[in-house]
Amino acid sequence: MAKTSKHAAGPLLDIRNLRIEATVYPPGEPPKTITLVDDVTLTLLKGKVLGLIGESGAGKSTIGLSSMAFGRGGVRITGGEVILNGRDILKAGPRGVRALRGREVCYVAQSAAAAFNPAHKLMDQVVEATVLHGVATKIEAEKRAIALFKKLSLPNPETIGERYPHQVSGGQLQRVMTAMALCSEPDLIVFDEPTTALDVTTQIDVLAAIKDAIRDTHVAALYITHDLAVVAQVSDEIMVLRHGRLVEWGGTRQIIEEPRKEYTSALVSVHEIEHQEQQPGTKPLLSAKNVTAAYGGGAVKVLKEVFLDIFPGQTLAVVGESGSGKSTLARAITGLLPPEQGSITFDGRSLANRLADRSKADLQQLQMIYQMADVAMNPRQTVGNIIGRPLEFYFGLHGRERDKRVAELLDKIEMGKGFADRYPAELSGGQKQRVCIARSLAAEPRLIICDEVTSALDPLVANGILKVLLELQQAENVAYLLITHDLATVKSIADSIAVMYRGEVVRYGSKSKVLTPPFDAYTDLLLSSVPEMEIGWLEKAIGPARQSRSVLN
Repeated sequence: MAKTSKHAAGPLLDIRNLRIEATVYPPGEPPKTITLVDDVTLTLLKGKVLGLIGESGAGKSTIGLSSMAFGRGGVRITGGEVILNGRDILKAGPRGVRALRGREVCYVAQSAAAAFNPAHKLMDQVVEATVLHGVATKIEAEKRAIALFKKLSLPNPETIGERYPHQVSGGQLQRVMTAMALCSEPDLIVFDEPTTALDVTTQIDVLAAIKDAIRDTHVAALYITHDLAVVAQVSDEIMVLRHGRLVEWGGTRQIIEEPRKEYTSALVSVHEIEHQEQQPGTKPLLSAKNVTAAYGGGAVKVLKEVFLDIFPGQTLAVVGESGSGKSTLARAITGLLPPEQGSITFDGRSLANRLADRSKADLQQLQMIYQMADVAMNPRQTVGNIIGRPLEFYFGLHGRERDKRVAELLDKIEMGKGFADRYPAELSGGQKQRVCIARSLAAEPRLIICDEVTSALDPLVANGILKVLLELQQAENVAYLLITHDLATVKSIADSIAVMYRGEVVRYGSKSKVLTPPFDAYTDLLLSSVPEMEIGWLEKAIGPARQSRSVLN
């Protein structure tokens, strides 16, 4: 079956003056129409990769999906043209659109776990579109899929297709989804944040596999991300977007090394926060000694004799990949998961293992900020009530006295009292996280546990959150236990670091000590896998990263 693109002249994808709108329903207000993408134009040649970057709400995914003539969640394409292989697919009609999706253009989602059907084997899902479109018979498609599994460095390529989605890791599932997109030999693939949800140690493998597959198959791609360091490794050109508008478009080297617009420059230098490492004091605020914890009635050990100290006014970063025990350590410290053995002391006194057995003073002085601000706030409560609740509970503040303190806290997080009457749905991701910080500060704690507080945020927004945390630490002398897998964040604000691997602390000490060689095999793998804003970094880093992993295995 001949592919349409082989007969088309000019650009593979030509989007002209694209306009996309949606209707929103603000609480207590009439519905209103908002513009998500405003007059965006782009072209993409065959075999080339265009990176789309920008913060949340910039329109990246919306533009990517428009190349499939699709708008999700009530989104409407209201203007412009989307010309794929020489024809405007917005005029193709339902039958024409069905014919091109999965054939000429394919999509790789951010969360492969949510995109696969858990009730079907991987192979059946990988070959489905290829067979459905008549590109190949099922036997031919399965042979093609196995070849792609090999190309993408999946383990046991001959048999991995017989597994179900839950029987492979997140990184492997992301590569299987890439194989599914490549199987029908499309002209264009839309990669929508394909590595954002992965740890750096997994991300580097998936990134290398995607780049090799693009090179070997000559497929064109839109690569959507908010991480410039990642997109610099795979893209020929980069388009910077903000608020649905084009900010800057140019070659990858020009965007990275010589950005012309102020916003692009801010993206490039996003993690450059100055923080002078503090030396530990003589008496720790919190001390954990030989803490062991398990799930399933002790059947699954997730923490193994963990030890660490946190000092007043300082930040201890706990780093490691998913499953290393970072968040479980936070649960043990807060009493949500009582340790099986070991001790946790706070300001020289022992903390009860169970949250229910702790005093009100213990609860007040040890607060937590969660990764997902969306689910950490009651959507039916105003910002003022959310921040005011700890003021009522711990200090008995009510009425004007409470409102005055809420206004002070909103000023501290650089939002202002005007936000007090808003609901969470009316806030951006960064604003929601700031409200969660203010709620923690309302209790006047001495220690705040920050569990991946910036991992769900875009770099610029995350940078603003880190600056707020540092300023508050200097003003309030509050200590932080920062749980993260982002080494850039660690370098920005940490004073000391604990590296965790499979439930154990494998490296511990001051930031300068932990980040200075010689390294153990896992710390070496972790550090060598962090993407750098340098063209060609991936090719230089993948070899040493794989060597470190082979030592661990």
